[in-house]
Amino acid sequence: MKKILFLLLLTSAFQGQAQYGYRDGNRIGFTGGVTQMSLSTSNFNTRPALGWIGGLSVRGNYYNDFSMIFGMQFTESNFLVETISPLFKKEDVQYTLSGVQVRLLLSYNVVKDHVSLDFGPVLQVNGKLRIDNKSKENIVSGTTLTANDITDVSKVNGNLYFGISAGNKRLRAIVCYQYGLNNFLNKLNSQSELKVLNNGDSFKAHIGLLSGQILFNL
Repeated sequence: MKKILFLLLLTSAFQGQAQYGYRDGNRIGFTGGVTQMSLSTSNFNTRPALGWIGGLSVRGNYYNDFSMIFGMQFTESNFLVETISPLFKKEDVQYTLSGVQVRLLLSYNVVKDHVSLDFGPVLQVNGKLRIDNKSKENIVSGTTLTANDITDVSKVNGNLYFGISAGNKRLRAIVCYQYGLNNFLNKLNSQSELKVLNNGDSFKAHIGLLSGQILFNL
């Protein structure tokens, strides 16, 4: 919670600077949209699922056709893992990841005020994965792990962001993709008993987050 409050204060500071320099092209924007999260791993069978994302951003002129974007977003994204229920039926269990993201992007204005390409790093702070209580004792297909065994993931993650936005000064559509640079499941490797249940294999996975959003600038 302290980390999230710090990020909120940091964002407010950027907002204040943006308002002061608004005549120089700075803009404050609000975003909202849907996500499709995937988990790239050889440990289990997974499929992407829909979620949501929303937050705010500050865009400011940087140099010639380049701008800088500072933003913070909250997300609740989902993916599915194939499991076997206690009744020996195949069942996809939905895992939910809730977190906050802080991003600092470099934006290239392909068509000024209309089309831009955005890229840069994203810091993601999240909690454990959540699943439905009734699915906790399901067995993850291909292993002897329960669905609840793999919920304690890395809490701080670094993603690489690539996106394109199109529209006008007030309203834009955004399509972007984030790739997780670190091992999202690395925390599970500290529990030797879980590795045994995972056929003796180490846990390794990278997240992918595809999203479509609408940006409204003040």
